[in-house]
Order: sequence, then C-alpha cells, then structure tokens
Amino acid sequence: MEYITLGKTGLSVSRMGFGGIPIQKVDASVTHALMERLAQRGVNYIDTARGYTVSEQFLGEALEGGLREKFVIATKSMARTKEAMARDIDISLKNLRTDYIDLYQIHNPSLAELEQVIALGGALEALMEAKAAGKIRHLGLTAHMAAVFERALELDWVETVMFPYNIVETQGEELMAKCREKNVGFICMKPMAGGALEDARLALRFIRQNENVSVVIPGMYDIREIDENLSAMEDISALTSDELAKIETIRKELGTQFCRRCNYCQPCTAGISISGIFVLEGYLQRYGLGDWAQKRYDALNKKAGDCVGCGACEKRCPYQLPIRQMLARCKQEFGS
Repeated sequence: MEYITLGKTGLSVSRMGFGGIPIQKVDASVTHALMERLAQRGVNYIDTARGYTVSEQFLGEALEGGLREKFVIATKSMARTKEAMARDIDISLKNLRTDYIDLYQIHNPSLAELEQVIALGGALEALMEAKAAGKIRHLGLTAHMAAVFERALELDWVETVMFPYNIVETQGEELMAKCREKNVGFICMKPMAGGALEDARLALRFIRQNENVSVVIPGMYDIREIDENLSAMEDISALTSDELAKIETIRKELGTQFCRRCNYCQPCTAGISISGIFVLEGYLQRYGLGDWAQKRYDALNKKAGDCVGCGACEKRCPYQLPIRQMLARCKQEFGS
C-alpha cells in the first residue's frame, strides 16, 4: 500500500481510503469484518459523516478493541452555527467511541453558508475550540461546487478539501493543482460518479493517474470490493489505448447532466424517490436491462409523472440539474 502525507495535516494516509456511506446498507458485524480487512490490507483512512445515519455508530463499534489507532478517522457535519457544531462534535465523539477525531470537516456548504460558518458565532468557532481542547486534530471542508472549493483555498484554517473527481467530472482539476501548491490535502469523493460508472477498476485507474489526488474514498460494503478496488489502485501502469477509448465513450454517453445519487434533492414534495428513478433510467437506457428496469419502475408507488413541478429539489441540488425536466423525460421513457 502506498501512503502519502495529507497536505499540511501531516497525517500519513493510504492513497485509497474507505467511504462510509454504504455502511448504512449493512450491520455492525459486517462493518467490523470490513475494518479488519482494511487493517490487514493497510488501508488507514476512513470517511464518514453525521448525516450518514448509522455510519458513525457502526464504525465506532467496529473500531473498539484495538483497531482505532490503526485508522485516520474523518467525519463531517452540516452544522453552520457554533452551538450546532459543538453539539455535533460531541455526538461524533460518542458515536465513534473515541476521545479525538483526526479530521473534522464542514459538510457541503453553499457560499453563503460558508460565510455563516466563518462569521461571529459560526461553526468555525466551535471547531477551533474543539481543536484547542484536543477533541479534533485537523480541519477541512467538503464541497460539490467549484466556487466553494475556490473560496475554501483562500481560508488558512482549511487543511483538506473533499470534492468530486472522476472520469466524467474533471471540473476541479485546476483547483486540485492549487491544493498541491498550497499544501492542502485533496480528498477525492464520487470516484464512481455516484454509481453512474459501472467499471470500478477503470474509474480508479483514471484517478490513480492524477498525483494531485491525496486519497480517494470509494464507498464499499463487502470485502470483495475492498480487494478489487485495491488491485486497481495498486496498478500504477499508464492507461492503455483501449482504456482511454473507453473513457471517451463513457464521457460521450453520460455527459454532465446525470444524477450522482447524493440525495440532497430529497425529500421530494410529492414523495418521489428522485435518484432511484434516475438509477432505473440508467439501466433502461445504458445497461441493456430495459425489461428489468421497467418492471421495477412499474412497481414504484410514486413515479416521475407524479412530479408537481414545485422545483424544491432543484434548489437543493448541488449540481444544478434540471430535475423537473429530467423527470419529465423519465415519464416519457417509462410511460408514466
């Protein structure tokens, strides 16, 4: 396993980490088995968040009994005020069953929310106090918008930035290079474009080519995925002509207007599972599973045609997707 210093944090982290979102799909015993395997394979970076339901709790249980010191734990909070952030830090410490957290991050603020975070009475005050008390050791920020990424690099306290980077989302490359110049660690999220990329090996091989990526955090919930993803990351050979051609094909097929399944659009006013419908559309249009997708779509309680056009989802989408237009397309494709 290759290790790298995570920017000015000074932390030594494996080039591939563990994305903790899928932990929500398994139980505590499976989580423990995953942590054991990660430790065996030398993966030492774990990403989770207050917003990932049981993720912090399951990881906390799994890391008790000697595993905690083998890992760098990163979590994050969407709190924007000092009071709310102080509360979330204490909840994270309790959930993770630890007396310190290696990296605590501001989770996906808008530009306006970031200004609230750094203003008087903002979340940054709680983070700084927690750092002084030894509860957290380093501070970072996660973002889905390039403008927030750029603003983060102007803030001296930001030691790491997490941002999407993958075969079809390369808009952050210039800012990733600036991270390296400023000695800010770059954490690559959405390596599979929120599940839109089927070939995990190719997706990780593409990311592995970029030396501005400090650590990539694919979400995983079984041991096979850990081993397969590590195999891809350990292959440091240049991309072949066939792989490059496949990347171009993927880019043409997906474009930029696709759902990353971050679910910030939810809850839908009409009760529609927006990302779920877009996943089924992918199977209908791209993966040759039209009949399978249609049957599952027909079984949904709420379909694309139930959209009331309120636009609340679009206001929350960090990728500014025209969700109402996309749902209208799904209605036409699926017939309801």
